[in-house]
Amino acid sequence: MKQVHIVPHMHWDREWYFSTEESRILLVNNMEEIMDRLEHDPDYPYYVLDGQTSILEDYFAVKPEAKDRVKKLVQAGKLIIGPWYTQTDEMVVGGESIVRNLLYGIKDSKEFGSPMRIGYLPDSFGQSAQMPHILNGFDINYTIFWRGTSERHGTDKTEFYWETKDGSKVLVQLLPLGYAIGKYLPQEESALQQRMEKYFPVLDRGATTEHQLLPNGHDQMPIQKDIYEVIEKLKQLYPDREFFLSKYENIFAEIEKQANLATISGEFLDGKYMRVHRSIYSTRMDIKAANTRVENKITNVLEPLAAMAYDLGFEYHHGLIELIWKEIMKNHAHDSIGCCCSDKVHREIANRLFLAEEKTDQLIEFYKRKIVDSMDTSHKMDRLTLFNFLPYEREEVVTTEVITKFNAFSLQNEEGEETDYEVLHAEEIDPGLIDRQIVHYGNYEPFIKYKIQLKLTLPAMGYRTLFVIEDSESRASNIQTKQTIETDYYTISVNRNGTLNFWDKQLEKFYDQVLLLENGGDDGDEYDYSPLENEELIFSDDVKAEVAVEQNDYAATIQISYSLNVPEDIQERMTGERTSLVDVQFALHIPNHKSLIEVTCELDNHAKDHRLRAYIPAGLVSSFSIADNQFGHIKRDVYDSAMDIWEKENWSERPDAIYPMLNYVGISNEERGMSVLTNSTREYEIVGEHYDTIALTLFRSIGHLGKANMLRRPGRPSGIKLPTPDSQMIGKLKLEFAILPHKGSTLKANIAKMAKEYMTPVHTYNKIPYNAMKLNDSGLQTPLTYQLLKEESGGVVLSALKKSEQNDSLILRVFNPSDQTTEVSYCIEGSVKQAYRTNLNEDQQEGLATDQGMITVPLKVNQSQTISIKR
Repeated sequence: MKQVHIVPHMHWDREWYFSTEESRILLVNNMEEIMDRLEHDPDYPYYVLDGQTSILEDYFAVKPEAKDRVKKLVQAGKLIIGPWYTQTDEMVVGGESIVRNLLYGIKDSKEFGSPMRIGYLPDSFGQSAQMPHILNGFDINYTIFWRGTSERHGTDKTEFYWETKDGSKVLVQLLPLGYAIGKYLPQEESALQQRMEKYFPVLDRGATTEHQLLPNGHDQMPIQKDIYEVIEKLKQLYPDREFFLSKYENIFAEIEKQANLATISGEFLDGKYMRVHRSIYSTRMDIKAANTRVENKITNVLEPLAAMAYDLGFEYHHGLIELIWKEIMKNHAHDSIGCCCSDKVHREIANRLFLAEEKTDQLIEFYKRKIVDSMDTSHKMDRLTLFNFLPYEREEVVTTEVITKFNAFSLQNEEGEETDYEVLHAEEIDPGLIDRQIVHYGNYEPFIKYKIQLKLTLPAMGYRTLFVIEDSESRASNIQTKQTIETDYYTISVNRNGTLNFWDKQLEKFYDQVLLLENGGDDGDEYDYSPLENEELIFSDDVKAEVAVEQNDYAATIQISYSLNVPEDIQERMTGERTSLVDVQFALHIPNHKSLIEVTCELDNHAKDHRLRAYIPAGLVSSFSIADNQFGHIKRDVYDSAMDIWEKENWSERPDAIYPMLNYVGISNEERGMSVLTNSTREYEIVGEHYDTIALTLFRSIGHLGKANMLRRPGRPSGIKLPTPDSQMIGKLKLEFAILPHKGSTLKANIAKMAKEYMTPVHTYNKIPYNAMKLNDSGLQTPLTYQLLKEESGGVVLSALKKSEQNDSLILRVFNPSDQTTEVSYCIEGSVKQAYRTNLNEDQQEGLATDQGMITVPLKVNQSQTISIKR
């Protein structure tokens, strides 16, 4: 007999077209009913609380007295919680965010009992190829999901093994019809039979065992009180099947007995049987860009800085940092970060990101101040300390501010040696803005705020300090207005239409029309881009741009501004009129000594129903792109072959080759390539007649949560038909990315490491004798120059440096982004008492040798390694 496991659960979207507070009211009601049933019905064995502990957090905010009830039910194995904090998106959320989601979810679960050891993500819009690696890192060997698979991945079965390039593997139970086929099961026999007759053929066709899964739940669905009566009706209707209440673990126990299951690899982004919304990565770009920026600030700056401070004797504020992570992880559920929500929910999401960034910025500033304040510098009060958060020495052009009362000053190290710098700008500022106590006692002498630029070498994972010494001679600026820029790498000028043309001296290659803008209509919704059929795209090739070019001894800047005339909305676009516009400003920063072209793009959108993309031509033909995913890379064809058969096979959505990246994308051949690094937008497509251009999505402008019968997505609406005027993106938007031509292929050039450098800026702290926020002396003494650790070998990328959640050690996580196995060595300054490898949950694994402070670890392709270091 076929064994049908009916698993009671509720899928809990904290927010969607409804707010978190609206769902919380239902949650309190539903939790009471669930717990009453579990407590008073001994035959009702299990209830799955959607795999996310944020549900409990929301519930306990209202009913803290219920913690003991929950604990008893969890420890009895009846209420199944965890392992996630929130059900994360997998495509535009960074690797460290997903790791912390599990880390905090498991930590919160253990307060009550054991978490569910299943990577349960039943509704995420596609599955990242790196999920088995992340799940194995938490000793999770099973996963359940729905979206993204098709037969072309290598199996038509619903049970298979999913493997990553480093050998990590999980057993998959696919939900071929989703997580809600058992929602509100009716007692009425004909209605029940009609439901099941649609489902059982699909379940039978895909199953590899006699055990099948019937999830009994849905979005915000209360417990089904008459489930026993429904089961009796099912037994009568289908005497050849056995029906019973069960849990997901029971299914996996049976699947594991099955031999010869297929093993497949890669990401699952096929919209054949279920929609994955490949162009959702650019909905509400303001929110997407803010999330990218905040993720990078936490992992690239805040945590390494806090680790340095901890090593120097200060407190590591785990509680404050966990609050920041949880603030943004509330946004990482698929609907929230997908931004397929109502306008009022998007306002909540944006506000959480605002708060998370404010907390991050203020904690960064606090740690810098504590370190610099504690330096013993006797009479030399004014100083400038520069922090490097990369694990190797770096030479950088740094633009920063110095506030002083000096009309002229020099920058000197502890030996009195001067460092050259240029003043870019100077202005007087009121002393009350520094500290109101100054003017309270009658001192109205103004301060001068200097914007300066300097180039210097900084120690690995550490800092250098320069003293601000009063001088008799002011520094003359060497800024020159130019038509053409000459750097060590490029000759650059700007075309009349605001695009770049430049000669790459290393590659001996000319690039033209770089940053050309493409504009097209968007008749879609918050889930998917939908162009107008046979429309003629608008390009910025005939605009007249205003351009300002300047260069000094350290770097060049280019300011480009123009207005692009576009139709006011989709109706006007159909008529060919253009009565609206997008105001465009590009600010480029090009260091003289580096090959990176940094771009800040500020847009002011006045139009509706359209999409704007920037073109970065590579000047070469490639059949594939390389982009990063969590702790590795993914290779994708520039043209999805399913485009040839999707209509014939009746796919749920057209498989356009619009894809996500996290930090970079590149196309290349063996000789050279072009990459784009991003600290904002995470969506790209390779376009052009010969697929030779990276199209970077700047934003989409749409006015509805869901629509039906779209050009690329026929049939029913996704979500619901709800107006969302805020998603038209009227107003200002700021994006940051960089352009990087390079020798060799994307992987051989180690673009992943270049992206890490781009998103890990040098930070500075200017210490002066005044501050409105007073601090007492810390009692500690910090050195003027400091280095925590140094990478001695290996082309790996640092992913995290933080204090352990479990003990007094530091946690160092690195990954191998290349297509070759490698090893990396780190030299730790000072003595090392103990070093060992951990899993992603920071649990101790095998010990590591520390030969004179040197630690070496091997890494497979797309593998991360986590090291615990106790000093």
